[in-house]
Amino acid sequence: MLERMKIFSGNANLGLAEKICDKVGVSLGQANVTTFSDGETRVEIDENVRGMDVFIIQSTCSPVNVTLMELLIMIDAMKRASAGRITAVVPYYGYARQDRKVAPRAPISAKLVADLITAAGAQRLLSMDLHAGQIQGFFNIPVDNLFATPVLIEYVKKNYQENTVIVSPDTGGVERARAFAKRMGASLAIIDKRREGPNEAQVMNIIGNVVDKSAIILDDMIDTAGTVVQAALALKEAGAADVSVCCTHPVLSGPALDRLEASDISEIIVTDTIPLTQRAAKCARIKVLSVSGLLSEAVRRIYYNDSVHSLFI
Repeated sequence: MLERMKIFSGNANLGLAEKICDKVGVSLGQANVTTFSDGETRVEIDENVRGMDVFIIQSTCSPVNVTLMELLIMIDAMKRASAGRITAVVPYYGYARQDRKVAPRAPISAKLVADLITAAGAQRLLSMDLHAGQIQGFFNIPVDNLFATPVLIEYVKKNYQENTVIVSPDTGGVERARAFAKRMGASLAIIDKRREGPNEAQVMNIIGNVVDKSAIILDDMIDTAGTVVQAALALKEAGAADVSVCCTHPVLSGPALDRLEASDISEIIVTDTIPLTQRAAKCARIKVLSVSGLLSEAVRRIYYNDSVHSLFI
């Protein structure tokens, strides 16, 4: 029944691609994604894709520009090889934070990336926890934005059962945190912060009761970890008994690991949308949950033209 499906992957997250293939029940497609000596991306598709339903799995994570070009060139190669339908599976969508003009003469890079993916030949996008929901509107092709909540909440329910408060690290994440808290049956708190500059955050005050509670900071990503570390410090000072962090995308760039290891955060719960570095993988505080089950089910339903609605609930 899956004879018309082909799943390929760039070099960004081969481990996740292999897990998805195992769950779907197909083998990973043969593709050689390398570089020329001057750094240009070189792609060779080593099997027939004519008329096939092709899925290309590639998170546009670090090195972002390299992984993005791999994705675009693979899509173009599939289009020119007469693939029947091309779906870009981008668990982590890079440039998503640049989704609006925040200063004069600033770009909207998230829209530019959407245009590039579409122009390359993708006919559908499957992503997870987009930084801003309006990015779906940047595309003129169908977009399925899945949420890692079912995976995260299953773990949290098993390990954090009593006296828990879900914390949004900023006002932009309140909707996400409220929905998570409702499903947990937990209370909600919000951290009011003022950002002084790029990748810098200053916690101002906490809205809600966190005294003697197990606080779980919920965010879509951890980049330099400045926000969550300062949030954890503010929660501790406000009387929280314990502080953990829960996020979908472990970007963990720059001083992130140093900050997390020096903090009072007891556990950092992340998913495998982005592969961890060797150092991060050895960090005892980091717990990695796999979203391969969600993504594989979405891939299967897209292939059979079934509804993916239930995956959003």
